[in-house]
Amino acid sequence: MSDELNTLGQSIGPALPAWTKRPLPPTTPLLGRYCRLEMFDASRHAAELYSAFSLKSSGEDWTYLPSGPFPTQSDYFDYMQKASLKTDPLHHAIIVDGKPVGSAALMRIDPDNGVIEIGHISYSPLLQRTRAGTEAMYLLMRRAFDELGYRRYEWKCDSLNAPSRKAAERYGFKYEGTFRQAVVYKGRSRDTAWFSIIDREWPDVRKAFEQWLSPENFDSAGNQIRSLSTIREGL
Repeated sequence: MSDELNTLGQSIGPALPAWTKRPLPPTTPLLGRYCRLEMFDASRHAAELYSAFSLKSSGEDWTYLPSGPFPTQSDYFDYMQKASLKTDPLHHAIIVDGKPVGSAALMRIDPDNGVIEIGHISYSPLLQRTRAGTEAMYLLMRRAFDELGYRRYEWKCDSLNAPSRKAAERYGFKYEGTFRQAVVYKGRSRDTAWFSIIDREWPDVRKAFEQWLSPENFDSAGNQIRSLSTIREGL
């Protein structure tokens, strides 16, 4: 609770005298140690991304996403071509060893209030449970907070999507609550779980990511020495 009062004796939020509207996210690539993020380009990314997603044919990775699964490469190409024309969501391909293996988007971009959301996260089997997959999330957060000065970074998912909820908590998001019957998608109702990281939490979240991503945190077999959650709790 804020202890600031207005002239009427009412509690009000902290003043932000230096606050200014934040810039829109740029379309320049994001470069990390293990991956690179660049804007969607159907002609360059669609075929290899579709091939990567097709390594798991069950379709389970698309259940909680608003799009997919895509029966053919042509269907995915059409989706990516349309998505690449949008600036919100702003879709990124995640590149590892020169090949696209997943995607994610910055979305619901609100420069006036400094709020931005990460969504449309699609990781192929080649990206799931890898250092590159974690680094991709870190790079997008770093752009939002450090490069652009946003105050709030959101993660939302179907409340029944247990893997997504677990991932949000692993990355350092805090659960805020569930909006009941918030969305209709794929012919069904969705209760939406909300998570966020805010600017004053970001320094510790960033330190944890950087320590986890350090090569010294992995043994000769590539196994993590300390988990991301353990590192963050230590901070």
